[in-house]
Amino acid sequence: MFDRPGAGLGPADPPPRILLLYGSLRERSYSRLCVEEAARLLQFFGCETRIFDPSTLPLPDQVAGDDHPAVHELRQLSLWSEGQVWCSPERHGQITGVMKAQIDHLPLAMGGMRPTQGRTLAVMQVSAGSQSFNSVNTLRVLGRWMRMFTIPNQSSVAKAFDEFDDAGRMKPSSYYDRIVDVMEELVRFTVLMRPHATALVDRYSERKQAGVPIDAATDLSSIAIGAQGSRPA
Repeated sequence: MFDRPGAGLGPADPPPRILLLYGSLRERSYSRLCVEEAARLLQFFGCETRIFDPSTLPLPDQVAGDDHPAVHELRQLSLWSEGQVWCSPERHGQITGVMKAQIDHLPLAMGGMRPTQGRTLAVMQVSAGSQSFNSVNTLRVLGRWMRMFTIPNQSSVAKAFDEFDDAGRMKPSSYYDRIVDVMEELVRFTVLMRPHATALVDRYSERKQAGVPIDAATDLSSIAIGAQGSRPA
């Protein structure tokens, strides 16, 4: 079924939870408009969505202990999510400071919980000029660093000022079709990974650091380390 891209790939209930981030504070922000189009598609595909407003987010390290309502909201939304969409304008050949600040406010670990690890991620960008992939390439690097599963497809909208009508809706185009493709794929990967997300990011080093009991006779990583240690130099 086209309205349920993940049908048959995994459990569809509860609805997949997707957080969407954008990277511009302009009144007519094309990255925000792209994210809003993506959210409409995701809702049609059966997802629950949240769009974070970065307008009151402080700079990283600006507030002592990160004790700020917007920082708390962003981190709680990331913990809530199963998948995320990141969309940044390209500015000076890179993502914006607004986009990077949001990612910088998401720690790898927080009180024994990991706000990004194991989540799926779709990346998009908007450009004022010709089509480019600098921002999406950087977002992929950041997604990997945040231990997320970035889907293969991506969206790059060139001359974004020509792609939206006066009401802020995206005009029919190949760019819009690509966003549909990306959101379909994000839903599929998110649903597919649901039963396996925890196992896929289970790490020997983290189990050891956390003091989880490790049975050297059955834990495959411990057995591998023992086997390596028994080999001649």
